[in-house]
Amino acid sequence: MTEVRLADESFLTDDFLRQLINVGEVDILVGVPTHNNAKTIGAIVETVQAGILKFFPRERAAIINADGGSRDGTRELVASAAIDDAQRRSKLYTLRTLHSISTQYGSSPARGTALRTILAAAELLRAKACSVISPESTQITTDWLTTLLRPVYSEEFDLVLPTYSRHRFDGILLTNLLYPMTRALYGLEIREPYALECAFSGRLGSQFLAQNPWHDETARAGSEIQFTLAAIAGQYRICQSFLGTKEHVDRRAADLVPALRQTVGALFSSLEPNFSLWNAKTGSHPIPTTGPAREFTLEPLRVNRKRLRGMFSTGVAELESVFQSILSPSTLAELQQIARLEDFRYSAELWVKTVYEFAAAYHKSVINRDHIIQALAPLFRGRAYTFLVENGNGSAADVEDNIEALCLEFERMKPYLLEIWNGRE
Repeated sequence: MTEVRLADESFLTDDFLRQLINVGEVDILVGVPTHNNAKTIGAIVETVQAGILKFFPRERAAIINADGGSRDGTRELVASAAIDDAQRRSKLYTLRTLHSISTQYGSSPARGTALRTILAAAELLRAKACSVISPESTQITTDWLTTLLRPVYSEEFDLVLPTYSRHRFDGILLTNLLYPMTRALYGLEIREPYALECAFSGRLGSQFLAQNPWHDETARAGSEIQFTLAAIAGQYRICQSFLGTKEHVDRRAADLVPALRQTVGALFSSLEPNFSLWNAKTGSHPIPTTGPAREFTLEPLRVNRKRLRGMFSTGVAELESVFQSILSPSTLAELQQIARLEDFRYSAELWVKTVYEFAAAYHKSVINRDHIIQALAPLFRGRAYTFLVENGNGSAADVEDNIEALCLEFERMKPYLLEIWNGRE
């Protein structure tokens, strides 16, 4: 094995390093981070194996499972997914050895550490094209492997992000904040900047591995969106590929703050080091996309709008002193006014103004930064309530138009962010 360039491999276990050294080098690497995913991981690994057999039979390949201390037999299921069984099922055969390695990186799940482990393995194995697959992606098909990996392996793209067919009310944090704000800041219409499935080149993986501040809690918690932003900042070639249906996963209300930390917190923290990149950008443009940029489904989905409305109104009242540190007096007054209404509308303009004021407050650390992110939760619920009401009877095209209008509002009001960023209210 040739000399590796990995700056810090001390976090990898000796056993894992020995296994990687025995593999040598690979063309294709598929990473699967897990934590207690015994119910789904067997089928996912079998599908990944079948995809490699079908689309990359001549390439050297490895499946890397980075596990966060599973206690339900997840790692054993990965280890027992024999390639011989996959070949018999698919009646396809590889001309190379398909390696499957599982390692435990800790005793509790940490997606940032899991991604770091996969990136380190990719660098040690000098993988040309790599992908990460979520253990919750039960809708995975063998086509995912070529859809994600082929643009990197054959077309010299450095990052392939997914697009999906989603329920119109799935991913409201994505459609109402992450996508429009990332688009307004960096000028690229990337629909899934926070992606649990993606593919990337060895050179992008190596740069992110070396430059990402892995010992910083925010960097670890938001590694997925940080990865996308690193590709943008490094001017790497980015494209999107349609993977099909994204299943709706019901989340508890308590999950919102961790989700905000992993996404909005990471996005806000990127603004300072990338200021010279985003401050002069105006407008936005599409990036190369295979398949539709997004599809929406309209089947029934029960959402407790009354609870969202109540949590918004209660949050505005209870956090008034916190909001006085974060928001301008006029924005806070508008929020207090609509919070008193039984049926309010949190307009796009007011929402964008709110988000930009939160971003500037985070930059200035007007209070503890984690408290700023937590304080956004009730306001996001108010915006989610409005999005549900506005699109309750709309078509898929209506939903897309609503999101596009919000994106344009983020772009139109970007000068306001720059004004308050520099301290002028």
